[in-house]
Amino acid sequence: MAKGRNAKNPYKGADRFTVAAKQQGYPARSVFKLEEIDRRIRLLKQGMHVLDLGAAPGSWMLYTAQKVGRNGKVLAVDLQEITVPVPENTTVIQGDALSLENEALEAYAPYDVVLSDMAPNTTGNRIGDQTRSFELFMRALAVAEKLVKPGGSFVGKIFMGEDFPNAKKELKRIFAEERALRPEGVRTNSFELFLVGLSRRPLVKPSA
Repeated sequence: MAKGRNAKNPYKGADRFTVAAKQQGYPARSVFKLEEIDRRIRLLKQGMHVLDLGAAPGSWMLYTAQKVGRNGKVLAVDLQEITVPVPENTTVIQGDALSLENEALEAYAPYDVVLSDMAPNTTGNRIGDQTRSFELFMRALAVAEKLVKPGGSFVGKIFMGEDFPNAKKELKRIFAEERALRPEGVRTNSFELFLVGLSRRPLVKPSA
């Protein structure tokens, strides 16, 4: 039977992750994606400085602030307003998270970790959506290349597509170790996964 305009929207309605997020005080189910990534690679530690790109509605920000503790710092940036209560160790900036000219991003630099859960507004055109996702990932990676300290890490969302090998290649140029993770919280019909760069390579000083 063909799917018509009234076919069930797979993204509509609360699944167990949505329910659990609300019960635990998070605005979105995406928190469990970061929680699994953190658990699998031991990403976040007490005292870290973390930059959260595209932070709205705030679930990753809240989780990260808890993990880095009172001696850590989180800078959360998004074009949209973040309306959830902001932890004491966190600063929120409403602005362009992907602008390399945005000096506000350097507030707690260099960072131990840069996070990006950003995704394009999907259109239903798979190739077009994948291309826009790749572009977002690459822009977030450029921010990480500028602001992550040697030995630091990067986590970025990307949609699987023909540009995926190029994203991995660029990640490997900057980080000594690269992983592709698909947390359990990713919906079964989604093409998203997360590319993780670990152990930022030492910065190369320009020759005189």
